[in-house]
Amino acid sequence: MAQSDNSYRVILVADDAEDNREILNTFLSIMGYVVVEACNGLEAVKIAARERPNLIIMDLSMPVVDGFNALRILRQLPETSTVPVVACTAHDTSTHKVQALSVGFDEFLTKPIDFTQLNWVLDRFLKEAA
Repeated sequence: MAQSDNSYRVILVADDAEDNREILNTFLSIMGYVVVEACNGLEAVKIAARERPNLIIMDLSMPVVDGFNALRILRQLPETSTVPVVACTAHDTSTHKVQALSVGFDEFLTKPIDFTQLNWVLDRFLKEAA
């Protein structure tokens, strides 16, 4: 059941794998969020600056600009400097998690997505916007 009170909150999903974007888009849309998508880091930066999402879920390994460099750019732009950015990767190692969190990602999710964890992330970063 969609939660219409989420409809004004925008989530940017940045992932080069169409299947991953589709899974997240479907889940988040059912939850009532507006979802915009990007297929690489450069596109994510451009869309984020234009759309000003409430949350960004970003793959770390993408073409053109990877998630790490996209985050560095996002943190430098006034429009996106404070937007929470969640790393999302299939690299499920403590090294990747430490690296992602140390460069400024706000949280770390692994693929395949654990929807309980994703709900926790949504509550953590979007609950105050309700």
